Amino acid sequence: MIREHRFFRFVVVLALCVMAFSGPKTASASEKILRVGVTSFADTLEPTTQYFSWVVSRYGVGECLVRFDEKGGLKPCLAESWRCSDDKKSWIFRIREGVKFSNGREMTPELVKASLERTFTMSKRAATAFFKYDSIEVDGQNLIITTSSPTYNVPGSLAEPLFLIVDTTVDTESFALEGPICTGPYKVVSFKASEICVVARNDHYWGGPVPFDKVEYKVIGDQVTREMALQAGEIDVAYNLKSGNAATFTDESRYSTLCIPALRTTLAFMNQKGFLGDKILRQAIIRALDRDTYVEVLLDGGATAGKTPVPPSLDFGFEDIEDPNSFDPDSARKILTDNGYKDIDGDGYVESPNGEKIDLNFVIYDSRAELGIYAQAAQINLKEVGIKVTVNTVSYETMLDKQEAGDFDLIIWCVLAANTGDPENYLREFWRTYSNEAPNSNKAGYSNSEVDRLMDELSTEFDPTKRRDLVIDIQRHIVDDAASVFFGCEVTYLFSSSKVTGLKIYPIDYYWITKDVDIAD
Repeated sequence: MIREHRFFRFVVVLALCVMAFSGPKTASASEKILRVGVTSFADTLEPTTQYFSWVVSRYGVGECLVRFDEKGGLKPCLAESWRCSDDKKSWIFRIREGVKFSNGREMTPELVKASLERTFTMSKRAATAFFKYDSIEVDGQNLIITTSSPTYNVPGSLAEPLFLIVDTTVDTESFALEGPICTGPYKVVSFKASEICVVARNDHYWGGPVPFDKVEYKVIGDQVTREMALQAGEIDVAYNLKSGNAATFTDESRYSTLCIPALRTTLAFMNQKGFLGDKILRQAIIRALDRDTYVEVLLDGGATAGKTPVPPSLDFGFEDIEDPNSFDPDSARKILTDNGYKDIDGDGYVESPNGEKIDLNFVIYDSRAELGIYAQAAQINLKEVGIKVTVNTVSYETMLDKQEAGDFDLIIWCVLAANTGDPENYLREFWRTYSNEAPNSNKAGYSNSEVDRLMDELSTEFDPTKRRDLVIDIQRHIVDDAASVFFGCEVTYLFSSSKVTGLKIYPIDYYWITKDVDIAD
């Protein structure tokens, strides 16, 4: 197997070298181009669809009123400043003057208002997972957002790329295939879903000189191929590689490596509308999983073993919360036996207490290599305690559809636990009881009235200490209920040619290529 793998690597490197040095050139020699290798993600550039606004932000095209810095703090972007009214119901944003969209049109407070209203109208996630507003008004250069009740994190919500500002006066129907008209340093010039996106310099950019004529984002889904594309010089930057790739890029004269404990948790939702409605079966599953070995051995230390919804990179009680279902396969077998689960037909797997065969549909997606490692290791561990699992690998886009439809028993997801700089929205989106008023809320059927009450209290609490205590209480209930499997808390790596300058790695990974990224002569 090792010889075959090395031969495969040699063939791919040779092919990439041929592509790099003798293939047809798609740009004139005078153009300054950066080439970035990414995993498959977007099938549309319409920013209000699912989570694809994150791609528009990462490509350097879209910007929000507020952005995050390298420590996860909020800083001005298209809004110069903001403040909250004394009754804590109105947030006043001072809109930056002198900003133009990439088509040359001036970005006015009125157009910012229209952009936000479009997002709230078109996105179920915007209308239900962030905040509800009574009005958005313009007063000179100020934009005033009034909420129906005191709402703590409106600025953080507006830093989520879902709320990037677009020019609504153009044909917005073209956004999906041609890219939205935004204010970032680059603008979309071509897009082929799941293959390539090319952006070009926005000559109207307000934030200073933009170094590249073009940036090409090439989808290279396979991790090994993406690693070797960087080795061969076909790309200058490689995203979503892991700790296992680090040994390839130790030559600092050729490569740069950045890494940071991410705000990401890899978890599996357990659909409580089927077999997993039984807490005993959910507890047995979690107790059967050797998560320490997954992250320390299988992932080469590229993650911390998961336990709670919020990872230890945020100070919300990771070390303080006890896990009642830590790794204990004997205990998993015992609670199954004690509660009527037994192997009736002798195939090595237990049937349910009423005699039904159990074969859990575990949905994973293919753009993150670690997900397959977690799923296959879990399948082996669960077989050892007599629980049958079938792994179903799909694209990221299909995974989102299955999550939306509730078409799964377990579904894995690498999730940003603080998409607004705070875990409130993340917790509410995935563990608050589903309701028709919040149709984008959790589809796994989990419901705990005390969790709902604590989340409602959290949404209007402004005191940081009390907010932290509430988040910890919410997590304790979710863990005690065995609501989800928390596999690991990820470390983010970024590998590039040493010639690339200005790259930064953020705990909230909304920003990849900015106007500060350049290449040394």
